Amino acid sequence: MRRRGAPAPAPEPTAPGLADLTGDRRLRRLELTVTRRLDGLLHGRYRGLLPGPGSETAGSREYRPGEDEVRRMDWAVTARTTVPHVREVDADRELTTWLLVDASPSMEYGTAELDKRELAVAAVAAVGFLTGGMGNRLGVQVLGPAGLRRYPPRSGRTHLLGLLRALLTAPRVGGHDGDDPAPAGPGLADGLAAVHRVALRRGLVVVVSDFLDGLPDDPRQAPSWEASLRRLAVRHQVLAVEVTDPRELELPDVGLVTLVDPETGRRREVWTGDRALRERYAAAATAQREQVRQALRRSGTTHLPLRTDRDWAADIVRHVHTQRRLAAAPARAARGGAA
Repeated sequence: MRRRGAPAPAPEPTAPGLADLTGDRRLRRLELTVTRRLDGLLHGRYRGLLPGPGSETAGSREYRPGEDEVRRMDWAVTARTTVPHVREVDADRELTTWLLVDASPSMEYGTAELDKRELAVAAVAAVGFLTGGMGNRLGVQVLGPAGLRRYPPRSGRTHLLGLLRALLTAPRVGGHDGDDPAPAGPGLADGLAAVHRVALRRGLVVVVSDFLDGLPDDPRQAPSWEASLRRLAVRHQVLAVEVTDPRELELPDVGLVTLVDPETGRRREVWTGDRALRERYAAAATAQREQVRQALRRSGTTHLPLRTDRDWAADIVRHVHTQRRLAAAPARAARGGAA
């Protein structure tokens, strides 16, 4: 188990990932992964991470039993015409999506093909692709030790590629190799509050983080960011992308290892051959992730967990399909009841 400010296993040698490529080659590889995998598996004209009905009224029409939901009944028109009518709505064509990307030192940890920061960039690429469309805009706020960096919302492929290039090439902070500790920056709650101030129009907010910041030792207490996240969820659809690494969940039996605090650079040697220690670590890590899941659930957000050792594209596709089935279930139930 690891919290921010708590020791973490030093990364092990891994297969080549995005960090082993340079410049535009990294960006091109990421773009090809997203377009080939997601474009081939997600069909339909209007793709999205969190599908939902439109909100703009577009008139009324006669009610069709077995097809229309009763909650969409236009009672004013029904009373005036004595014929049941339902409201028609247009899907919101112009969507503004805000991303809050956690770029703190703990997000630079990883023991698989990708580290957590690279996986966060992959998630940003997927969100940009899935929410892209005519008039749709994408804005990003990056939360790092140096502060909060804002990229205003714009539309178009050039803007998305520019965001990804900036995220991929941003300098790494110290802390992994005993360097000077990174300066303490704003917390996740501060980043969420900043998004709330700029996201004035209802839209989609995506938070990409490990959600370890402000996580209390007592699971009965709420994390420091929960209230801010709940406040965002009142106005917007919020997707919480939780990024984890397998070594945060369990320790391997590899003998004596040096654990490095990604925030302060402190080191501690641990004998991983102790089975009881590994079991306590796994149990504590499981409880910690459950604590995060419960906080996200209480906040009213949609939860998408991604791991550095899994096929992140397949996990995103699976998530989108699940959300679409959940969105379609009420309509199917209403048609079945009317029949």
